[in-house]
Amino acid sequence: MFGFYNILIVMFKKSNTLFLFAFLTIFLFSDCNSDIYDKESITKKESSPYLNHGDSAFYVGMNTCKLCHQSIYNSFIKTGMGKSFDVASKFKSSADFSKPSLYDKIADLNYKAYWNKDSLYIHEFRIQKKDTLYSRKEQVNFIIGSGQHTNSHLQINNGYLTQMPMTYYTQKKKWDLPPGFENGINTRFNRKIGLECISCHNAYPNMIIGSENKYQSMPSGIDCERCHGPGSIHVKQRQNGSRIDTSKYIDYSIVNPAKLSIDEQFDVCQRCHLQGNAILKENKSFFDFKPGQKLSDYISVFLPKYTNSNTEFIMASHADRLKQSACFIKSYEKIQNKNTLKPYKEAMTCITCHNPHVSVRETNANVFNDACLSCHNTKKEQETLKLQNAHKLFKKNNWSNCVSCHMPVSGSTDIPHVTVHDHYIRKPITAEEKNKIKTFIGLYALNERKPDSLTKAKAYINQYDKFDIKNNYLDSALNYLNKPNELEKNRYALIQLYFIKKDFNAIITCVNKLGETRCLNELFNKKSYENSDAWASYRIAEANYYKNQLTKALIWFKRAIELAPYHLDFRNKYATTLASTNQISEAEIQFNFILKENQKYLSAYSNLGYLKLLQGKETEALILYKKGESIDPDNELLLLNLSAYYLYKQENKIAKKYLQHLHKLYPNNQKVTVALNKL
Repeated sequence: MFGFYNILIVMFKKSNTLFLFAFLTIFLFSDCNSDIYDKESITKKESSPYLNHGDSAFYVGMNTCKLCHQSIYNSFIKTGMGKSFDVASKFKSSADFSKPSLYDKIADLNYKAYWNKDSLYIHEFRIQKKDTLYSRKEQVNFIIGSGQHTNSHLQINNGYLTQMPMTYYTQKKKWDLPPGFENGINTRFNRKIGLECISCHNAYPNMIIGSENKYQSMPSGIDCERCHGPGSIHVKQRQNGSRIDTSKYIDYSIVNPAKLSIDEQFDVCQRCHLQGNAILKENKSFFDFKPGQKLSDYISVFLPKYTNSNTEFIMASHADRLKQSACFIKSYEKIQNKNTLKPYKEAMTCITCHNPHVSVRETNANVFNDACLSCHNTKKEQETLKLQNAHKLFKKNNWSNCVSCHMPVSGSTDIPHVTVHDHYIRKPITAEEKNKIKTFIGLYALNERKPDSLTKAKAYINQYDKFDIKNNYLDSALNYLNKPNELEKNRYALIQLYFIKKDFNAIITCVNKLGETRCLNELFNKKSYENSDAWASYRIAEANYYKNQLTKALIWFKRAIELAPYHLDFRNKYATTLASTNQISEAEIQFNFILKENQKYLSAYSNLGYLKLLQGKETEALILYKKGESIDPDNELLLLNLSAYYLYKQENKIAKKYLQHLHKLYPNNQKVTVALNKL
């Protein structure tokens, strides 16, 4: 968006009235990857016996694995994981294009997906009385989702990856807005796909450090190494002729999840099948966890817990739901005190029912039934199952279909038009149980028994910031953080919390207590894939900006873009602050950098156009404004700039058209109301 406190004075031909159009911006976000490693660091990774936990190990890709494991590759590539992500093609798409249209009533935008030869496009347009008022066509570069439930669509622009505003829901054979785009929150082509998202829907990409969603390269589908860890050392050993009899010994050059403990096995799956409020531990990124390690050392996943709510679950909550089952709890208790290399034969895990190398669609139903009968195999239980043969459901599904009753299909609370099996295995629940009143208990860490205070505070802040705006979350976070002797330890979380509360005085006080020089030279000077120091610097800059301490604000904005040079929202605000301090040429350099990086970054067109107008370069200003309008015809601040431009040029009819459109979209904007009344 925008960041000008400068004013554009518009004078009407027959009036001395001054109209002030002021422009303001705040933007957010962040993200992560791993680099090439030095060979000597292999033994430095804690005390893990697995060689591929060392920093010298790197990912080799699925195509390398298949050279020796062709049959497994051929099977795995058909699974949901293997088909999770790929370039947009007719082969990859599961969508029905006979009626590829939808209408967002709130945004008054139509969408249509179509193929032009072998390229897929999404057309966004607006119609009024059969006239097309607006039209934008964008090519789809990637399809995300295996097609078992959904296909969503992504585009990449100079490495910047964003989601597009159409999803195909395969179970309902329906086109609709993607999850999170509904109910007036249609972000159109602008939703940034950061590492938290892409790292579970795909193999690890090569991400550019200092960005939130810019990638050098993008693999195709979750691959072998997500469950087995980096493969470089394993490949090198095999190439050198090293062989290990894995029927007798563990091959420590690569992780075989079947040889891990139960908790370590679950952590492999829970990395992505434990969806929720994910909180990274200090100095960790979404790249860092490797199979065989303890997930809670890297990420803790939280969910809000309520009384009487155990019928509700989100899409990727398989591990959490399974662990609530008596089947799992009893089997886990049996092996807790045993030291065995083959725990999967004695306890219930994900691979008790699922072979990760074989698609669910190609798995015989008896595999699941046999998994149940492997424990429920007493004579009494067999007789009970046979007696149920009279039940229509069991008759239809051949008496031993346990899943139909004990893991019923249900909708998830976060993804529309999708049904999945509830992995909470239990007796069928009654309608009365489903309708009990819920009461909030608190946030609960699903994969860590006793998270520390800082982790819990971050969870409450993140819950407010990303999921559910309730002030009690911030109050809870502050209770965990408000410890005078832990200011330095808690600095990132405190600054974020104060920023959300718009308590800019508290941010400045926090920096003063830590020492501003020390903050610049020591505490906020590190690059990372999570951009933690860059985010802190940005928030400190904003605090100074709103306190009208622009010189200090510029220092901290500059620090933010030094640490995150491809975080374009940081750079946009830095540029607008430069402009507001009359450093016009420096501001132009920053806006031009943004547009060179991402030609679809709307705010830069509006802001740079404004600078051109201030310099009397009216034609250049209009060209920039019109380019911005072609990206978003409803952006409030761009339309204000366009209205002001035409008022300045005394082209009142055109100005009135823009003002009327603004008034329809933003009826509470008093500047627009006043301007319309004058016209």
